[in-house]
Amino acid sequence: MKALHFGAGNIGRGFVGVILHNAGYDLVFADVAAPLIDALSAQDSYTVHEVGQDPKDITVTNFIGVNSTTDKESLLGHIADADIITTAVGPTVLKLIAPTIAEGLQYRAKVNPTAPKVAVMACENAINATDGLAAAIRQAYPDADDVAFFSNTAVDRIVPNQAPGQGLDVTVENYFEWAVESGPFGDNVPAIPGVTWVEDLAPYITRKLFTVNTGHAATAYFGYSAGIEKISDALADPKVRAQVEQVLGETKTLVVEKFGFAPEVQQAYIDKIIQRFCNPSLPDTVQRVGRAPLRKISRHERFIGPAAELAEHGHDTTALVAAVAAALRFDVADDPESQELQEKLRATAESRNDLVTELTGIAPEHPLFTSLAEAFSS
Repeated sequence: MKALHFGAGNIGRGFVGVILHNAGYDLVFADVAAPLIDALSAQDSYTVHEVGQDPKDITVTNFIGVNSTTDKESLLGHIADADIITTAVGPTVLKLIAPTIAEGLQYRAKVNPTAPKVAVMACENAINATDGLAAAIRQAYPDADDVAFFSNTAVDRIVPNQAPGQGLDVTVENYFEWAVESGPFGDNVPAIPGVTWVEDLAPYITRKLFTVNTGHAATAYFGYSAGIEKISDALADPKVRAQVEQVLGETKTLVVEKFGFAPEVQQAYIDKIIQRFCNPSLPDTVQRVGRAPLRKISRHERFIGPAAELAEHGHDTTALVAAVAAALRFDVADDPESQELQEKLRATAESRNDLVTELTGIAPEHPLFTSLAEAFSS
C-alpha cells in the first residue's frame, strides 16, 4: 500500500505520516523545500518523540521524498499508483497544489485505468478543507470524480516548534485525533489504527476547531498582550486563563446548542484541551501559535465563525470579540500576516468600518458588526 502525502513538515512527518506508517503504508512525502526532500532521500528512518504522561518513541521507515517543483514526472507517477493522497500544507496552500493533483489524476486515468479510485483527504485546520481542495481539482480536471473520491477529515495534534538540530525527528504530544468521513469509502473503509471513522464529521470538526483552535489562538493572543512568551506560562497567568475559559465558555454554548453535546461532556472536553496546552513537555510559544492572524480572524475561522453564529442567535460574544481585539495587537516582525495586519490598521486609523468587513467578512447589518467595530477602533 502506498500513501502520497503533500507537506513534509513537522505535522506531515509527526502526525499523518506516522499514523499511515503504523498502518503499513509506504510513504511518499511531496514538498517544495529542497533541503527537506534531500534529507528524506538520504535517510532510512526518523523518530517521532511522543511526550506527555506516557512518552514513547516511534521509528518511521519505508519513506521517500519527492520534490513537487523539480520532479513533476516522478510525482505524477506516485499519484497514478497511490492508494491514499493526504495533505498537511495549510488551508491557503490547497488551491496551489490542486492543479498538480488534478494533472496527476488525469495521468492516473490514462496509465492506470483499471485502478480503484484513490482516496484524497486534506488534513488541515479548517472545516471541510477536502471539499475546497476537491472543488479546485475539479476546476482543473472536471472528470476527477471518475478517478478519485474525496473525504473530509478533522485533525488534532499539537506539534510545537522543534529544537535545533533534530533533523527529521519530530517531537509531538502523545494525544491525537484524526476523524474521517466514512461515507465516501463505501464498503472499503481501510484499516488505519488511530483513525476514527464517522458518518457525520460536522460535530467533530466544528467542536475541534472552535475549542482546540479557538482556545489555542486565544491563549496566544491574550498571552502576547500580557507580554508572556510560552503558551503554558500564559495559562499559568490567572487573568489570561480566565480570558481563555470565557472564550471557550461562549463556544461551548454554540457547540451544545448546535450539535446536542451534553454540557458536561463539552466542559470535560474543554478541561482536557486546556490541560494539553499546559503540557510542560511542549514548550510552545505565543508567537508560533499566533502566526497568521489575518487568516485566524477571517469569516469562517476560529473566532468570527462561532461569534457570528452566536450573535445571530442573541448569545453573548464579549470574550470572542476580546480575542479578536487581542489578535489585532499581535505585532511580530517575522510573521508576514502580522505585519500586513498592522499596515492595514495604520492605513485606516481614522475610519476602520470598511476594514472590519474586509478582514472578518462581517457586514454592517450583521448583529456582530458593532462590537467588532469597537474592537477595531480601540
